[in-house]
Amino acid sequence: MKKISFQNDVLPLKNKLFRLALRITLNREEAEDVVQDTMIKVWNARDRWQELDSIEAYSLTIARNLSLDRIKKMDNQNDSLEEQTTERLDETSSTPSERMIQKDKLNIVRNIINELPEKQRSCLQLRDIEGKSYKEIADILSITEDQVKVNIFRARQTVKQRFQQFDSYGL
Repeated sequence: MKKISFQNDVLPLKNKLFRLALRITLNREEAEDVVQDTMIKVWNARDRWQELDSIEAYSLTIARNLSLDRIKKMDNQNDSLEEQTTERLDETSSTPSERMIQKDKLNIVRNIINELPEKQRSCLQLRDIEGKSYKEIADILSITEDQVKVNIFRARQTVKQRFQQFDSYGL
């Protein structure tokens, strides 16, 4: 059995935890607090680490639960995700105009994702951005693999339909 180390196994998860918390809370400061609280909770549970199947799934579950608790406490959930620079835009577009169009499209998709129900946002984040398997997502979110697949399907359909509306009508 592998011995779990906070330095080598838990700390490297902080960016994944942050992205998940940010996707749920839609607030950078809240997400940073969630990551910090998650790290403390994981550390305080260090006696039980060896019993866990996955320290990563355990940590992501804690981060998700803390994020959900925080959005329940917040009255206003309308904060948008802060802009994150995307280096790949420069590689795919050659002119400033093309880069601007790409950036606008990315912002539209990001806003559409922010408007999805929390469970769909979390499933999409864990699957498409973090690269988790359906089973891992099911464990993290405490739902069945079928529910994960349905949430991801619905989220992708919604994003696709709403983006096509934006793209077609310029709304």
